[in-house]
Formats: sequence, C-alpha cells, structure tokens
Amino acid sequence: MAKERFEKPTGTQDVLPGAAEKWQAVESRARELCRRFNYREIRTPMFEHTGLFERGVGETTDIVEGEMYTFKDKGDRDLALRPEGTAGVVRAYVQNKLYGEPDVSKLYYIGPMFRYERPQAGRYRQFHQFGIEAFGAVDPAIDAEVVSLGYQFYKDLGLKNVKVELNSVGNAPSRAAYREKLLDFLRPMRDSLCSDCRRRMERNPLRVLDCKVDQDKFGGAPSILDSLDEECTAHFEQVKAHLDVMGVEYSINPRLVRGLDYYTHTAFEYKAAGIGSIDTVGGGGRYNGLVEEIGGPDQPGIGFGIGLERILLILENQGVELEAAKPLDVYFVALGEAADMEITKQLFILRSLGYSAERDYLGRKLKAQMKSADRMSARFTAILGEDELNNGVIALKTMATGEQRTVKLEDLASSLG
Repeated sequence: MAKERFEKPTGTQDVLPGAAEKWQAVESRARELCRRFNYREIRTPMFEHTGLFERGVGETTDIVEGEMYTFKDKGDRDLALRPEGTAGVVRAYVQNKLYGEPDVSKLYYIGPMFRYERPQAGRYRQFHQFGIEAFGAVDPAIDAEVVSLGYQFYKDLGLKNVKVELNSVGNAPSRAAYREKLLDFLRPMRDSLCSDCRRRMERNPLRVLDCKVDQDKFGGAPSILDSLDEECTAHFEQVKAHLDVMGVEYSINPRLVRGLDYYTHTAFEYKAAGIGSIDTVGGGGRYNGLVEEIGGPDQPGIGFGIGLERILLILENQGVELEAAKPLDVYFVALGEAADMEITKQLFILRSLGYSAERDYLGRKLKAQMKSADRMSARFTAILGEDELNNGVIALKTMATGEQRTVKLEDLASSLG
C-alpha cells in the first residue's frame, strides 16, 4: 500500500536555506532599528482566548467575522490563533501591569500571525509581522515617532518608492458626527453597493470606505477631517508638524480608516508598488481606548504592524539585494584516520572561539572535499595529512587566491584573521 504523501497546508510556505538568510537580514534590521529607537522586545503566545480578539479587534471586522482560526481545547475553552499582534501585546501589558512603569512602555514583536483568507501574492494564512506598540503617552510626538520608525525601516532595507498615507479618525464624538454625514452620503447608493458594504453600513459605516470593490463610488464622500473637533484637529496638526521637521514625506488620505475598530486619532499606512493590486505593506494608528477595553486602566497607545512576506517580495521585485550571510570561515579536510580525530578537535576549538567551520562527513576523496569547500564559499580550507600532523602543522589555503601556506596548529585561529 502506498504511503501517504504530506504537503504543506494551503496558504503556508517553507522558508528554506538560502531564503531564510534573507528573513534573518530583514529581522535583524528591525531589531537594530528598535534598539536605536529604544523599543524592547516582547513575545506573546501564538494563541489567546477568542474573546480577546472579539473585544480588542472588533466584532464587526473581517478578521473576527470570518478570518480567525478558532478552536476549543481539551478544557472546552474557546481559543484562537492570533490574527494580529496588538491585542496580545495589550493583554500582556495589562496582565503584567507594565502600566506601572514610570516611563512610556515602548515594545516591539516579530512573529507569525494566522488568518483564514484567500492566498495570493504576498498574502498567506500563516504570515509574519514586525510590529511596535507604545503605551502611556498622548503626545503627538510619539505618533510621529511610530510613523517615522516604520518609514526608516523601509529606508534601511533599501526599499524604493515607499509612501506614507496619513489620516485622523478622531475621537468618539467626532466619529459619531461623521457617521451621520457618511450615512447620508451612502444611503442613496445602498442598493448599488456590494453585500459587504451594505452589511457594514448598519454596523460600522466608516469601514465601508475600506471596500476595494466599490472604491470608485466614494469620490464625493464627506471627509472625516471636516468633522474633527478642536482637540482632534490640534493633535493631527502637531503630528504633521513633527513629521515635517523629521523630513518624513506623507500625503493625507481622508478615506483611510484602517480595518480594525480600535483606532482613534492618527491612522496611517505604508504603500509600495510591486505585488500586483496589493500596495499596502504596513500600517497602524492610535488606540486610546483599547487598554481599558481589555481590562486595564485608561492608558493611551499607538503602534503599527508590517507584513514581512510583502516586504521580501517587493525587495525581490525591485532587485534589492540584502546583505548576504557571512561565508564559512574554514573548511577542514582530513587525510587519514589520525588526522580525522585531530580535525574533530580543531573544529570544536574554532567553533568555540566564534568561527564558522565545517568538515566532510561522507568519506569523500580530497578533490570532492575541496569542491564542497568551494560550494560553501569557505574563506579558507585547512588540510591535515599524516606528515602535517606529525610536525604539528596544518596546510591553510586561501580560497580566493589559491595561495597555500603552512601554519602551526596552535596558531590556526589567529591565522584566519
């Protein structure tokens, strides 16, 4: 009977050696950037109680209504694989009482998220996000800092033509006023709108503006910026002023509302062409009521999430070469049983000193081993035979030039440079 052949689930991917190094380069840039901006890493569970996302993300969002991977565990608890990063970070912030810290809590995360949606270029059911969250400050300067960190991330990677779109979705009173104006605009065209838009009109009409199907019908929609009260207008003007002095270029998009219910005041997206019809590569905003909604004190917050798959795809399409992994320092070649044992010793010594080193484990001839060293882009090949072993030396070949010299075994590490 034929054995069952397993394949990866739809909407997932295997990141193989060669591609993994590119992921590592992107992630290391993110970590280094967060160090410079004084954001500290937080790691939260990949699954949480389903209710966290219903309260934190919003029951009327596409994520909660149809995209979450939910299940019951053996204790009959309702759990969900995290569809985004913010809700889990807020839960950890509340549960661990990080709001008791005297300074603003500035956190970042990198990890997998899960949404059941139609796979396409740059979009997977298991995907990865780099995100930051800052809690405890209402200062518009922190809004601008968050926007600028993401903008700098793209610049550090060498991504071309990244644009920032900016909007304010105001506070609860200004959104209530805008809601009525927007409904007055939408009601006459209700029958011509898609089913999602008609459903959103009843529950959260601002999200109608998110629709990709009917976007061409909203050209004359009222602007939420005209409904902002004095406080919201002043906050938005200060955010723009801070971005201006940093030299972060942006454009105002009054129809930008983002896809989650928790945003207040600043909302923003990063745009970059290169993956078909999808041009949004990240985004975020302020969420002043979310910490309290999830059971904590009334603490403001702001953050963003950036999809790493989309970043890597655009980098490839733009021909941007990420910094390659460092080449192997030395490849050992042993000729004879006694030399083989000494190579085992030298290999361990060099690795313990921080050098990358490899050897043959397949019993191949000298020529095949040298080819292996070349395939691994080794800087040096260290060849040890019986004569060299008896004299306490080893032949060291510089692969780039072909130059070969003899060095003492105890001087091998210092000879690698």
